[in-house]
Amino acid sequence: QVQLVESGGGLVQPGGSLRLSCAASGSIFPIYAMGWYRQAPGKLRELVAVISSGGTTNYVDSVKGRFTISRDNAKNTVYLQMNSLKPEDTAVYYCNVQKGVLRKDYWGQGTQVTVSL
Repeated sequence: QVQLVESGGGLVQPGGSLRLSCAASGSIFPIYAMGWYRQAPGKLRELVAVISSGGTTNYVDSVKGRFTISRDNAKNTVYLQMNSLKPEDTAVYYCNVQKGVLRKDYWGQGTQVTVSL
């Protein structure tokens, strides 16, 4: 099993920044990719950013240039630096890990990000 513990969500004003962290533990090897998804009220969960085991990154168009995903392999932790936040970034953000050749998905509990005055 894989356990994912997220932190870093909260309330921020438009234009502000937040950094999300997700620490993985348990039977975590081999990890294929780590990423962040988000789900706003009434909307489907969407991929925000993903980073492969080799360091390749991919972002949804709406966050390109504002969000940066990174990982610390020594700590089995993935980060999402979010800058220039907009109200439409408001959502519950979920950490995701894909493990093994079958790319089995594991999910964190979610952390709320609210962008508002």
